[in-house]
Order: sequence, then structure tokens, then C-alpha cells
Amino acid sequence: MEWDDPATLAERGRDMAGLDFLRAMVDGELPAPPVARLLGMRIVDVSWGVATFTLTPCESLYNPIGMVHGGVTATLLDSAMGCAVHSELPAGVGYTTLELNANYLRPIVADTGPVRCRARVVHRGGTVATAEGRAWREADDELLAHATTTCLILRGGSGNGNGRQATASSRSEREGSDAAARAS
Repeated sequence: MEWDDPATLAERGRDMAGLDFLRAMVDGELPAPPVARLLGMRIVDVSWGVATFTLTPCESLYNPIGMVHGGVTATLLDSAMGCAVHSELPAGVGYTTLELNANYLRPIVADTGPVRCRARVVHRGGTVATAEGRAWREADDELLAHATTTCLILRGGSGNGNGRQATASSRSEREGSDAAARAS
């Protein structure tokens, strides 16, 4: 498998508004990130607060019991929901997934055929955004899975290329997420 340098893609992303960055990927002006190439998923449409991906399932994505691994479906949903959030962000502002809740309704196998996943932002504040996504079989619109996410909005700084939260907002965050467990 071949891919383009993800650091170069992230650098371009920092200089562009989220919607412009994602539209450049849809239009083929920017390459897909390595994970999309690895799994065979593509962003095919994006507008303010909405992102649509496709994936054609194949046996290389199967788990040991003969169906597409749930993690692949979760990645498809997470990618679409994250890009929906990203589409509303200005240049220099990024995001990361805080929480993902996926519901699997039907198994996905190679015979399922192309799967389409659309996500939309439910709420975007200054620190947190939420989104929901649905994945369905293109042939008959049968719903296969749906999910929700909570994303942390990352502003300023450097580090991972998407910015960082400036300060911890609670004692447990400053001392580590398991501070309460250590104290008991």
C-alpha cells in the first residue's frame, strides 16, 4: 500500500478552513489520509456540518467470524462525523474524538455492496461538538449502523498539528484521569 506523507497533509489542513480542506480532498486536489486508503473509504461529499463517505466492503476487512470487523464500521462512522465537525471549523482549529457510541444493526459482508455513511453536526460550541452518523447499504437504503460522537475542539498551539487545549479545566484533568481512583 502507498500513501502520501500525513504530516504534509496535516500542515496543509492547518492553513485552510475545514470546509475548504475537505472539499480539496473530495475534488482530488489533496490526497486521502493513509487510514482512508488502507480501508478503502472515500469522502465523496461535504458541506457545512455534513460529510458523506463511501466504502465497498471486501474480505480483507473481515474479522475471524466472516464479516467486516466492527472497528472498520466504527472508523467509517467516526471519520464521517469528525469531518462533519471539521467542516465547521476555521483555519488553525482542529478536533479529536472524545467519545464514540456505535450501534450495529446488520452484519456487513462483501455481498452487502457499497456502503454510504452520512454524518451531521448536532451541536458545536467553543470547546465541544457533537455529531451523529448513519451507514446504509446503497442498493436498498437499508440501515446497517448508526453512531454518535463527542469531539473536543482544539485551538491554538502546535504539537499534533491540530492544536491543543490550553489548560486543564478540572483538578482530575490536571492530576491525571485516574486521580480519584488513586486517592481511594
